[in-house]
Order: sequence, then structure tokens, then C-alpha cells
Amino acid sequence: MSTKRSLIRRAVAVAATATAALALAACGDNGGSAHNGHDAASPSASAPAEQAEHNAADTAFAKGMIPHHRQAIEMADLAATRAGSAEVKKLAEEIKKAQDPEIKTLSGWLTSWGEQVPAEGAGHEGHDMTGMMTAEEMKQLESSSGKAFDTAFLTMMIKHHEGAVTMAETEQAEGAYQPAKDMADQIITSQSAEIDQMNTLLGKS
Repeated sequence: MSTKRSLIRRAVAVAATATAALALAACGDNGGSAHNGHDAASPSASAPAEQAEHNAADTAFAKGMIPHHRQAIEMADLAATRAGSAEVKKLAEEIKKAQDPEIKTLSGWLTSWGEQVPAEGAGHEGHDMTGMMTAEEMKQLESSSGKAFDTAFLTMMIKHHEGAVTMAETEQAEGAYQPAKDMADQIITSQSAEIDQMNTLLGKS
């Protein structure tokens, strides 16, 4: 009799253990499936953000600002040997320091988006971009020196900066890529301040 009872108790214990094991396994499966479900939902949740990362306005901003900045640097390079005023030389150096890193950043964005970086010399025709100098204007600047260079440089660079500000305002209004919009804001702030400075140097304040 005691043997039967012992066997019954053992069977009950085994059954209880098996039930507990099944319950734990079920909990583990539920937890795992819930976790997996969460992971699976994450990419779809972030997909719209990735799609909205940049748009056509951002691409146009980068492709336009690169040749625009390159020409400003080309103009600033002339000041080193042609400017008569130390203030003009200093301003030209500051323009180069600000715009050269921006060209590298803009080029990096275009590459990461699978877009072509504008070739060197692109956009120098002067009629296809706001504020760009024509070939004739660049020749005039190259052939001048001293006070005549300072006046020409400041006058042309004001026009050039105004064009960049206009392009940056378009990016702020129409762009979707936040780093590009941040750069546009920086361009508006810094180049507007430089326009004021150049107007002062020209005696137009």
C-alpha cells in the first residue's frame, strides 16, 4: 500500500514539475515574441524619418552652394596679393576659413546621398546662380590692385553674399535635412554680418 502511495506521490510531483516547466516556457515564449515584435516594429517606425532625411531642396542647396563658395574663395585668394587694405585682406581670409570647411561638408552630404558633387569650375558662368560673378567681372577683379581692387572686391562680394543668403533662405523654407537647414541658418547669420562690415568699409553705412 505504501508503495502505491509513493508511486502516486511521485507521479503527481512529476506532473507538477512538467506543468511548471510548460508554464515557464510559455512565459518565455510570450516575452520573446513580444520583444521580437517590438524589434520588428522599430525599423518600420523609423522608416518615414529616414525617407524624410533629405529632399530635392537639400540636394539643390548643396549642389548650388559648393560652386558658389568656391568662387568666393577664388575671389578671396586674389586679396592676398592685390588688396590695398589690411581690413580687406583679413576679411578675405575669414571668408576662406568659413567657406572651405562648408564645401567639404556639403560634398560629403552629396556623396552620402548618392549625388554627384559639382565639378571644379562648375557654375562660374555667372547667370545660373544667385550672386555669382561673370567671367568678365572676375577678370576685372584679377586685373585690379590696391584701392581699386578693394572697392571692386567689396562691391562684388556683397552681391555674392546676398546671393548666398537668398539660397540659404530657400533651404530654410523648403529643405528637410536638419544639418543643411542649420548650415543655412549659419550662412545667413555670418554672411549678413559680413555684408554690414563690407558696406561699412565701402563707406555706405
